[in-house]
Amino acid sequence: MSEHPILLVTACALVDADGRVLLTQRPEGKTLAGLWEFPGGKMDPGETPEECLIRELHEELGIVVKPACLAPLTFASHTYETFHLLMPLFICRRYEGIPRGMEGQVLKWVRPRDMRDYPMPPADIPLIPFLVDLL
Repeated sequence: MSEHPILLVTACALVDADGRVLLTQRPEGKTLAGLWEFPGGKMDPGETPEECLIRELHEELGIVVKPACLAPLTFASHTYETFHLLMPLFICRRYEGIPRGMEGQVLKWVRPRDMRDYPMPPADIPLIPFLVDLL
Protein backbone atom coordinates (compact mmCIF):
# COMPACT_ATOMS: atom_id res chain seq x y z
CA MET A 1 0.00 0.00 0.00
CA SER A 2 1.33 3.42 -0.98
CA GLU A 3 1.98 5.97 1.77
CA HIS A 4 1.42 8.75 -0.76
CA PRO A 5 -1.92 10.57 -0.77
CA ILE A 6 -3.84 10.27 -4.06
CA LEU A 7 -4.38 13.54 -5.88
CA LEU A 8 -7.34 13.60 -8.28
CA VAL A 9 -6.82 15.98 -11.19
CA THR A 10 -8.72 16.24 -14.47
CA ALA A 11 -7.23 17.24 -17.80
CA CYS A 12 -8.61 18.09 -21.22
CA ALA A 13 -7.27 17.65 -24.72
CA LEU A 14 -8.98 20.65 -26.31
CA VAL A 15 -8.93 20.06 -30.08
CA ASP A 16 -9.27 22.77 -32.75
CA ALA A 17 -10.63 22.42 -36.30
CA ASP A 18 -7.11 21.60 -37.59
CA GLY A 19 -6.66 18.67 -35.19
CA ARG A 20 -4.24 20.54 -32.94
CA VAL A 21 -4.37 20.22 -29.14
CA LEU A 22 -4.07 23.12 -26.69
CA LEU A 23 -1.13 23.00 -24.26
CA THR A 24 -0.63 25.48 -21.43
CA GLN A 25 2.69 26.35 -19.82
CA ARG A 26 2.94 26.15 -16.05
CA PRO A 27 3.73 29.65 -14.75
CA GLU A 28 6.75 30.65 -12.67
CA GLY A 29 6.31 30.02 -8.96
CA LYS A 30 4.27 26.83 -9.42
CA THR A 31 5.71 23.32 -9.09
CA LEU A 32 6.97 22.05 -12.46
CA ALA A 33 7.10 25.67 -13.69
CA GLY A 34 7.86 26.04 -17.39
CA LEU A 35 6.56 22.59 -18.33
CA TRP A 36 3.70 22.22 -20.82
CA GLU A 37 0.51 20.41 -19.84
CA PHE A 38 -3.11 19.83 -20.75
CA PRO A 39 -5.48 22.37 -19.18
CA GLY A 40 -7.41 21.18 -16.13
CA GLY A 41 -6.93 21.05 -12.41
CA LYS A 42 -7.64 19.57 -9.00
CA MET A 43 -11.07 18.16 -8.25
CA ASP A 44 -12.95 19.74 -5.35
CA PRO A 45 -14.65 17.43 -2.82
CA GLY A 46 -17.97 16.17 -4.20
CA GLU A 47 -17.16 17.34 -7.74
CA THR A 48 -17.33 14.95 -10.71
CA PRO A 49 -14.40 14.96 -13.16
CA GLU A 50 -16.65 16.60 -15.77
CA GLU A 51 -17.81 19.33 -13.36
CA CYS A 52 -14.18 19.99 -12.41
CA LEU A 53 -13.10 20.33 -16.04
CA ILE A 54 -15.99 22.64 -16.93
CA ARG A 55 -15.06 24.88 -13.96
CA GLU A 56 -11.30 24.77 -14.61
CA LEU A 57 -11.61 25.43 -18.36
CA HIS A 58 -13.78 28.45 -17.60
CA GLU A 59 -11.38 29.76 -14.90
CA GLU A 60 -8.14 29.05 -16.82
CA LEU A 61 -9.18 29.68 -20.43
CA GLY A 62 -12.42 31.68 -20.29
CA ILE A 63 -14.35 29.13 -22.36
CA VAL A 64 -17.71 27.44 -21.77
CA VAL A 65 -17.89 23.65 -22.16
CA LYS A 66 -21.06 21.57 -21.91
CA PRO A 67 -20.90 18.12 -20.25
CA ALA A 68 -22.02 16.39 -23.47
CA CYS A 69 -18.94 17.79 -25.27
CA LEU A 70 -16.48 16.02 -22.93
CA ALA A 71 -15.54 12.45 -23.86
CA PRO A 72 -13.22 10.37 -21.64
CA LEU A 73 -10.15 9.23 -23.61
CA THR A 74 -7.62 7.70 -21.21
CA PHE A 75 -6.00 8.40 -17.84
CA ALA A 76 -2.65 8.85 -16.17
CA SER A 77 -1.60 7.14 -12.94
CA HIS A 78 1.81 8.37 -11.78
CA THR A 79 3.68 8.42 -8.47
CA TYR A 80 5.49 11.68 -7.77
CA GLU A 81 7.75 12.20 -4.74
CA THR A 82 5.03 13.27 -2.29
CA PHE A 83 1.74 12.12 -3.89
CA HIS A 84 0.19 9.77 -6.44
CA LEU A 85 -1.56 11.49 -9.35
CA LEU A 86 -4.70 10.01 -10.88
CA MET A 87 -5.72 12.07 -13.90
CA PRO A 88 -8.50 11.26 -16.35
CA LEU A 89 -7.94 12.87 -19.76
CA PHE A 90 -11.04 13.99 -21.62
CA ILE A 91 -11.20 15.14 -25.22
CA CYS A 92 -13.27 18.16 -26.23
CA ARG A 93 -13.86 19.43 -29.77
CA ARG A 94 -16.79 21.78 -29.08
CA TYR A 95 -16.72 24.76 -26.74
CA GLU A 96 -17.88 28.38 -26.65
CA GLY A 97 -15.39 31.24 -26.69
CA ILE A 98 -11.75 31.61 -27.67
CA PRO A 99 -9.26 30.08 -25.23
CA ARG A 100 -6.97 32.66 -23.63
CA GLY A 101 -4.62 32.52 -20.65
CA MET A 102 -6.84 33.93 -17.88
CA GLU A 103 -4.09 33.35 -15.28
CA GLY A 104 -1.27 34.75 -17.41
CA GLN A 105 -0.19 31.34 -18.69
CA VAL A 106 1.19 30.87 -22.21
CA LEU A 107 -1.00 28.81 -24.59
CA LYS A 108 0.10 26.90 -27.68
CA TRP A 109 -1.87 24.83 -30.23
CA VAL A 110 0.28 21.79 -31.03
CA ARG A 111 -0.09 18.80 -33.37
CA PRO A 112 -0.03 15.57 -31.30
CA ARG A 113 3.01 14.25 -33.21
CA ASP A 114 4.94 17.42 -32.20
CA MET A 115 4.06 17.26 -28.48
CA ARG A 116 7.31 15.52 -27.58
CA ASP A 117 9.09 18.77 -28.54
CA TYR A 118 7.47 20.40 -25.48
CA PRO A 119 8.81 19.41 -22.03
CA MET A 120 5.87 17.99 -20.03
CA PRO A 121 5.33 16.63 -16.51
CA PRO A 122 6.12 12.87 -16.31
CA ALA A 123 2.43 11.95 -15.88
CA ASP A 124 1.42 13.71 -19.13
CA ILE A 125 3.97 12.10 -21.48
CA PRO A 126 2.30 8.62 -21.68
CA LEU A 127 -0.94 10.32 -22.82
CA ILE A 128 0.62 11.58 -26.08
CA PRO A 129 0.36 8.28 -28.08
CA PHE A 130 -3.41 8.16 -27.45
CA LEU A 131 -3.78 11.60 -29.04
CA VAL A 132 -1.47 10.71 -31.93
CA ASP A 133 -3.61 7.61 -32.64
CA LEU A 134 -6.89 9.52 -32.33
CA LEU A 135 -5.98 12.62 -34.32
